[in-house]
Amino acid sequence: MSSFQNPSPADVHDIVRDAYGRIASGGGGCCGSTSGCCGGDPQSDTLALALGYSATELAAIPEGSNLGLSCGNPTALASLKPGETVLDLGSGAGFDVFIAASKVGAAGRAIGVDMTREMVAKARANAAAFRRRTGLDNVTFHLAQIEQLPLPDASVDVVISNCVLNLSPDQPAVWREIARVLRPGGRVSISDLVLLRPLPDPVKSQVAAYVGCIAGASLLANVERMAQEAGLETISIETHGEAINAMLDPTDPLHAEILKELPSGMAPSDFVTSAVISARRPD
Repeated sequence: MSSFQNPSPADVHDIVRDAYGRIASGGGGCCGSTSGCCGGDPQSDTLALALGYSATELAAIPEGSNLGLSCGNPTALASLKPGETVLDLGSGAGFDVFIAASKVGAAGRAIGVDMTREMVAKARANAAAFRRRTGLDNVTFHLAQIEQLPLPDASVDVVISNCVLNLSPDQPAVWREIARVLRPGGRVSISDLVLLRPLPDPVKSQVAAYVGCIAGASLLANVERMAQEAGLETISIETHGEAINAMLDPTDPLHAEILKELPSGMAPSDFVTSAVISARRPD
């Protein structure tokens, strides 16, 4: 793995954009990994089922939407209702957006934001297939960074995200943007990777670990603090350590590289866990 010492925000965006752009274009996993970023599994449906998605949900989305980049199932915990507007941060090829669109129905909207041009192009192509399959025309995708959302204040009911916030070089800004675009009483349901303890410095400085969603993860207490400082309330963080085991492939070069940098006898799951982060904007 190459070193990634003291990266600027622009460096982080460029590295992540390149890695995910290659995945969207069918160029394989990131940074030499045989799988996708963020635990991406070549058997993407198998991973999704292990993370709590239903076979019915997977059957309803367009082919090519699920790239195996999930670390949880935010839509299942968002209690989406018909007519709501849902925003997915880092929407990729549209996987969670299409599931959300089916839940909110024709009277609702499902909006995806992603900074990778190839991902947005893939998602928009998938949206055409989604319209043909479901008859729903309630999906929109934007090319933008999640630190600067292209949406008006108080314009969405629910914000979801799946294994993306940890890739941001300015996570407090992302939380402020979440609070800004939520309507009063709006809610958050985010699946992400969080740290149980600080990572060893050699792991933090690796490019592959970063775009694999490990080196950029924040400590659990810091995630709660960022949400609070953004003005959100009723914050809860529910950890799911078993999701890490579903995501990690012991034969993946990324897994082996990270293990080399960890203290003897310790595994990535001793440092990082999947979590569902829930919160709401005050009325």
